[in-house]
Amino acid sequence: MEIRRTSRPYLLVLLMLLGLWLGSVLAKGASNQSTSQTWQHQQQQQQQRYQSQLNESQSQPEELEILETTSAVVSSPHETHLTRTSVIFGLTKVANESSVSQKCHAQLRQVQRGILGKQPWAMKVLDASGTKPSGFVYGQNYWLGSREACRGVQRPVGITLSKNFDRVMHYGIITQKAPFDMDYRVLYLRHSSPWQVEIKLMSEQIIHIGLCLPSACSSEEVKKLAQDYVTGGTFAENEIFDIQPEVVYMKDLQLKEEFFERASFRLLVACVLATGVLMLCAQQLKATKKLESSTEEADPGLAPAESEVWRGLNSLLQLEKLQKYIPCWDVPANWAKIFAVRENSPNEIPLMNGLRSVCAIWIMVFHVVWFMYFTVHNKTVLISYAEQAFFQYVSSAPLLVDVFFTISGFLQTFNFLRNSQQLEAVRRNSFVGNLKLFGKLLFHRYLRLGPLYLVVMATVDLVYAYIGDVSVYHINERFDEMCSKHWWRNLLFIQNLFDHRDMCANWSWSLACEMQFFILANALLFLYVKYPKIVKALVASSFVATIAWSYSIGLSIKFQLSFDAAFATGTEIYTSPFVRVLPYILGAATAWLFLENRIQLEISEPKERFCWHLALLVFFACIYSTVKRDLGPLMAITLFVMGRLFFSLSVCWMIARSCSGRGVWWSRLLEAKGFQHVSRLSYAIYLLNPLVIALFYSLTNASTHADPFMLCVVTCGFAVIVYLASILFSLAFELPFSNLSSLLNRRQSKPKSA
Repeated sequence: MEIRRTSRPYLLVLLMLLGLWLGSVLAKGASNQSTSQTWQHQQQQQQQRYQSQLNESQSQPEELEILETTSAVVSSPHETHLTRTSVIFGLTKVANESSVSQKCHAQLRQVQRGILGKQPWAMKVLDASGTKPSGFVYGQNYWLGSREACRGVQRPVGITLSKNFDRVMHYGIITQKAPFDMDYRVLYLRHSSPWQVEIKLMSEQIIHIGLCLPSACSSEEVKKLAQDYVTGGTFAENEIFDIQPEVVYMKDLQLKEEFFERASFRLLVACVLATGVLMLCAQQLKATKKLESSTEEADPGLAPAESEVWRGLNSLLQLEKLQKYIPCWDVPANWAKIFAVRENSPNEIPLMNGLRSVCAIWIMVFHVVWFMYFTVHNKTVLISYAEQAFFQYVSSAPLLVDVFFTISGFLQTFNFLRNSQQLEAVRRNSFVGNLKLFGKLLFHRYLRLGPLYLVVMATVDLVYAYIGDVSVYHINERFDEMCSKHWWRNLLFIQNLFDHRDMCANWSWSLACEMQFFILANALLFLYVKYPKIVKALVASSFVATIAWSYSIGLSIKFQLSFDAAFATGTEIYTSPFVRVLPYILGAATAWLFLENRIQLEISEPKERFCWHLALLVFFACIYSTVKRDLGPLMAITLFVMGRLFFSLSVCWMIARSCSGRGVWWSRLLEAKGFQHVSRLSYAIYLLNPLVIALFYSLTNASTHADPFMLCVVTCGFAVIVYLASILFSLAFELPFSNLSSLLNRRQSKPKSA
């Protein structure tokens, strides 16, 4: 009995717990149902609110179009701040009917009221227009705003947003359009602020201000308004940083009609059409020969629609003389030549392929950094990177041009002295006969280098005319203007004899030096055949004279190794043939010692390896010799001259020993067969890489940031683009003329050998 009495309380507790559990389950179900109904109600309200905002934003432009220009000006506590900090708002404040057209004035006033009233389209105009960002002290002169945001003022942004989420934004910033046409333009101001690092490397004192403006306002009107605004005492940045701005000009970023009337445009179109016709003729001639050699009467595989074209080409190919030269433009054959890789023959110097390839790519890396300078917004940081020890391999890359001069001097002398038939002809010929032979050599040199070079010059003129119109950046080096004025200098390869600031494609100075050195070397080699002692004395005198000239010029202009001084003295030091002839002389002297005197340097294997490694050490020591740049004029010019001297001597050692079949592990890498392909493209790479890099940088809509890691990625991208462009230009404008030169040489040598 006691057991029953004691078990009842536990049973009661269990029943109570069970009741509580059932009650909580029922309450939770009711709560969930209520929450679900509330959530559905909120979603319906949100969708209704979204739809009402959408409809309101879409209908607002129609309402805005009928606003009267005489309506009351909206007041705002931010008006004073906007007037002093926002250029676009400041222009709307200084505009009046006497300074601009009535339509422009009315639309600017409407922009002002829209900004003060925080209408979505006007807020987009304010946001798209540039204001001063941080970083002015280190060179941030690109107040570009957003070109894409200005386009969004004119047309809705193509973006889809889900209606299932609650958003705090005004939906009108996506859908609402301006009540009149707007476009993006860039205003350029020259400043004289003492609060910015002045590097003196072109155009760093030009402020770029992007403005989203009514299309009814002309650029001249905006320029006048801008001048009134920046000099009126309301521009806050002028007071803070003592900018002292001066309006230079304004761009509407539209391609002008004169672009298609340029002589370079017509020339390029004619070159492309003529090259295309010659390539088609070469293919047709090849197909005809295959058909004639075939015993089967097969259809040549031409489509009926193309038959008229091919018949026209066939009539052109009936000329027998033309048939001899047309195969020079055979695309499959030239493609095979570019990509051909074969075993190195004993008569070749395979190390040169590696040197050419590596140096061409190395110089391209330098150009990536050089042209980045004109679009980067932290110029001071970029220059500080260039002066660091780790980045000397980039900042000293212009020294690598001496590698090409050394190779050219060596090959010119080596090939001339090795050609016994030509030497005998020079000995026999009279002055007039040698003059004709000299002219023939010069003609073939021009035929090999000239066509691609001149086509690239025309392309430079056209590209810079294009980016001068449409790029947001101020283009300091207007090569389109220089090429139009001084094209004849490039045609004659004498552009380096004038100021480097007046050159058409100033990176082509080295080709002018090459041609001048070629003419001088040929004249001395012709003279050497009959008067060797006189030529030896002349070469020795030239060697001493170029060193003395470099010292005298360097001391007279107080030469320094800083980047600003190096750029300012480019005409006297960097591009002068009297200074740059030193490596060419050393290369020619090395070839003469190797061939004429038959010097055979017999040293032991360990000493051979030591000398190779010493040459590499000297090579890189000269590259890194400018890590300390704050030197006096005497030390700076000594380092410049002696550095180039020992640098060229190290290259001469590599070439001469490779010609003897010697080398070490790293020289064998430079002799790898893979470099044969890149070496064939090195001329096109050298000519095209500055053009490609400048074009792509200029077409960006926002300034770049100097960052080593991103620079590596950008450099790889440029390398691929330049490589592909080099193949295209080499196929069209280099290899055909090289083939033509070889063909003419063979035809001219046949009668003599007979």
